[in-house]
Amino acid sequence: MHLIFDHLNPKSIGSTLLLIALLNVSTAWAQIKPFRFAQLTDIHLSPGSNAPTEALQKSVDQINKTEGIDFVLVTGDLTDQGDSKTIAKVKEILDHLKMPYHVCLGNHETTWSESGCTAYSQIFGPEYYAFDFGGVHFLFFNTGPLLKMAYGHVSPYVINWAKKDLEAHQDMPAIVVTHYPLTEGDVDNWYDVTDALRKPGNVRLFIGGHYHALRNLNYDGLPGILMRSNLPDNEKKSGYGIYEVNNKEIKAYVQRVGEDKKLVKTYTMERADYDPNGKAGKYPDYSVNQEYPEVEEVWTTQVGSAVYSSPSVEKGRIYVGDDEGHVQAFSLKDGKKLWDFKAGHRVIGGPTVSKGIVVFGSADKNIYGVTATDGKLLWKVQATGPVLGSVTIDKGIAYIGASDSTFRAINIRTGQVVWAYRGLRGYVMTRPLVTKDKVIFGAWDNTLYCLSKTDGRELWKWTGGMTRMHFSPAQVWPVTKGDRVFIVDPQRAMTAININTGETIWRTYQSKVRESLGMSKDGERLYAKTMQDSIVCYSSSSDTPRQLWATHVDIGYEHAPCMLPEKDGIVYGSTNDGVSFALEGKTGRLLWKHKNGNSLMNTVVPLGKKQILFTNTEGTLGLLKFN
Repeated sequence: MHLIFDHLNPKSIGSTLLLIALLNVSTAWAQIKPFRFAQLTDIHLSPGSNAPTEALQKSVDQINKTEGIDFVLVTGDLTDQGDSKTIAKVKEILDHLKMPYHVCLGNHETTWSESGCTAYSQIFGPEYYAFDFGGVHFLFFNTGPLLKMAYGHVSPYVINWAKKDLEAHQDMPAIVVTHYPLTEGDVDNWYDVTDALRKPGNVRLFIGGHYHALRNLNYDGLPGILMRSNLPDNEKKSGYGIYEVNNKEIKAYVQRVGEDKKLVKTYTMERADYDPNGKAGKYPDYSVNQEYPEVEEVWTTQVGSAVYSSPSVEKGRIYVGDDEGHVQAFSLKDGKKLWDFKAGHRVIGGPTVSKGIVVFGSADKNIYGVTATDGKLLWKVQATGPVLGSVTIDKGIAYIGASDSTFRAINIRTGQVVWAYRGLRGYVMTRPLVTKDKVIFGAWDNTLYCLSKTDGRELWKWTGGMTRMHFSPAQVWPVTKGDRVFIVDPQRAMTAININTGETIWRTYQSKVRESLGMSKDGERLYAKTMQDSIVCYSSSSDTPRQLWATHVDIGYEHAPCMLPEKDGIVYGSTNDGVSFALEGKTGRLLWKHKNGNSLMNTVVPLGKKQILFTNTEGTLGLLKFN
């Protein structure tokens, strides 16, 4: 193609060069071979229901009978409970497709997963990847969250990978495939994603699911579409999406089984409908830090990957586990990294240190003991399933649950298993409560277990009449006073249970708490975080639920499981959008709030001299102090 431009002047040079660029892009993209693909999303296969299975089978059958479908995108929430057996069943059905298919994770595979998401990788492949078809580049990546109720989150290393991948394919239009939409209230670091992925200028569409409904969205200027769920709709019809792609446009259709497809929207392929040099329309608001200037960051450091658990501290050293399987030690004084131990897969429950030994579990199916001074391996106990639970160490014995139906007590010096209880029906993630003679913990099977500390005998089990796995008391760290043990659970209830018999003393839905709980040092007060703005305090000695105070902290909708530790009369909490806060334990008076990021803050660790340690899913470790 020959282009001639006459009478150029300085004012027209910029627009002329832009025109040349657009024409060159259109010329290159004119080589796109027209193709069609289908999209299945929000399948929610469940062991307890036949309807999702039948709906998926009907959609697969119809896609196979539709001429010209080149491949299928499957955009998350394959299952309802994230269990390995059901994920494998989804693959079994999808394998009946006559054309290739490509899958990404949904929040039901990441929030609930007895394998720590390792089963997904084993069954379907990587959590983020790319492929080309017909001259178009497709990117897939996980939008989380991982194993905790929180907003979605895209790990920084995945954002960097996606940005570099798009830059390496600037000569091709790109379609980005996720489960969550990249919007505020869905993904906590949406702005990092949109800022990074807009710059190459070749993204033409984001495709996702999650809402179970059709949505035409705008991700800071980048076009996005969410497709309807494959589950039967109000007219008991399953459905999916169909996309037709050529060098000029992408046409998106909704397709109900047994009906003709209907056009939803047409998206351009010829040019970017956004400014590649632009910025997100909104960023997180850190003005709260100006309201409480008495709080300051002593230091912060980047761990390297997302962190899903609290740090552990002993003798001036901090220990942290992360999403890539690293357990690292840092100096409490300045945050400097001291050593790094690499497990075979992600560390969810985090490390616990006692008497110079650091103990932790990994999704690689092992429990490790390493030296606190230099991270040298002392021993390793092999389980038959991923180990996602947090560790409690008491008198030289580590107590930890796993995903192999087993809860173990391990001598931290030798690595010898003192006893193992094998009666679990679900996997364990929580930090167990260890008393003088009992070990108490919840699992993702609606059950709170009480075992003998001496030999692991089952003393009692409590279910509270719950039938849905999602209501399990599996994230809360139980607390105790006298003859009572207390929990909160996702059914929005706080419960007092007789610690000797497992009988319910009282149970209340009054405050709509969820999975965040704490107790005062004297054992007289229970603290809990509600799902809307407030911290509540209840009496631990009353025979009926008795609220002592409630404080509106103005933290918004809250569903993240973060415990509420008390030290020196101050109770601390944290949120799913990067805020930590402190209140007077006796009165509930708000002392301060501070924002360290925009992602899930794990349970903070109070130190002496009005200092707290924090970690978050952005991979930040830090020390705060306040006057």
